[in-house]
Amino acid sequence: MFFLRVHSVDVNHPLSERRGVTHLFRSKSHSSLPNTGSRSTLIFVLAVPNYVSFEEFIQFCGSRIDHVIELIFIRNDGMEDRYNVLIRLMNQLTADGFYCSFNGKKFSPGEAEICHILFLLSVEYTESAELAGTPPDGCTELPTCTVCLERLDPDTSGILSTLCDHSFQCPCVSKRTHLSCQVCRFCQQQDEKPTCSACGTLENPWICMICGFVGCGRYKEGHAVRHWKDTQHCYSLELSTQQIWDYVGDRYVHRLNQSKIDGKLGEMNSRCIPFGDCGSCACSEDSGISAALYSSKVETIVDEYNHLLASQLEGQRLYYESLLIEARSKLESAIVEAVESAVTHKMQDIKSSLEKCIEDKNAVAEVNRTLIKDQEICRKKFKEIEERETASLRLRDEKILDLEEQIRDLTVYIEAQKTLNDITDSDGIKGGSLLPIPSRQSPPSNTRRYTKSGRRRN
Repeated sequence: MFFLRVHSVDVNHPLSERRGVTHLFRSKSHSSLPNTGSRSTLIFVLAVPNYVSFEEFIQFCGSRIDHVIELIFIRNDGMEDRYNVLIRLMNQLTADGFYCSFNGKKFSPGEAEICHILFLLSVEYTESAELAGTPPDGCTELPTCTVCLERLDPDTSGILSTLCDHSFQCPCVSKRTHLSCQVCRFCQQQDEKPTCSACGTLENPWICMICGFVGCGRYKEGHAVRHWKDTQHCYSLELSTQQIWDYVGDRYVHRLNQSKIDGKLGEMNSRCIPFGDCGSCACSEDSGISAALYSSKVETIVDEYNHLLASQLEGQRLYYESLLIEARSKLESAIVEAVESAVTHKMQDIKSSLEKCIEDKNAVAEVNRTLIKDQEICRKKFKEIEERETASLRLRDEKILDLEEQIRDLTVYIEAQKTLNDITDSDGIKGGSLLPIPSRQSPPSNTRRYTKSGRRRN
């Protein structure tokens, strides 16, 4: 992932345009330029040529400009031939689409410059030049020139060849007007012999890819190494071989190298010591036989490693298949145990539920028996009450009959007394006989009425 710091030299410009010195950093964990795996919604367009105006760049973005949230043009102080563009997009999907659409695309069909895009993790603006040039923890600075940046790894996208199909040749690079990159200028100076900026020696010159400092190699006075230790600029280009060394990783950063014999790109020879002239290894320019021997050795080594890799892959396949079988058996046993455990728990739950239902049934049966007993007792009590009520009614009827007879006797007695009192001739009743008056039976309806009324009174 890349980080960007901008040493702003004027803060009065509008937010859409900035002027200052840009410093590009990346994490030291990568041995070469990161690919698109480290992504974000913040992208950085490097070295847009000056003949592409701001309006033309917006037209170059086309319909993708609708997904842009923020767009800032950053012009490096002292580099009027190009500028950079900082773009923030809506989301990661639109950022990936922007990258895929324009990275590696030519700004103009008749020119060699192409659009070079990087994903940024963060961007900082500062007025301190020292703070802007200090790499963050675990990071190292990268050149901001697209040509120099692509020299670090020709396998990535970017400027790999120009219209004349010469990869990084000085005549093609010299097409840039007002070229401000010191590394590119040194590559163009074919007639001049660069010297060490510290001791002035001509032997084994190295140039810093970040600031353009020229120093001698470690087998001379080691001023290039000292420059790295002082400034932490870890990338240095050996002018004699056009190879770039990474002091942090202690190796070449690019995976491909241009052959001096046929000009083709080939794999780097990591066994060759890059310092001075080496006549003992297979990279000698003057020995075609050594090159053929080296090629045969490489093919033999490749075949050996292919066989070794195939055997190792076969062993790994058998090993992982055994692991899969073991894992499958463990999974099946675990499934059986889980099913048995689930069935056992379910049976226990059903058994406990059944026992609870039986207990509830017994409790309901006990309550039912109690209610039946209470019902029998109530029936007996009701029967006794009805018998007592019948007996009381019978006694009442008897008392009523007795009272009626007594009332009748009293009525006869009273009438007799009245009759006797009305008779003045006492002689007329002498010799008479007293006869009883037959009792008048009350009709059954009266008896029932008295009975009903007596029931209501009781």
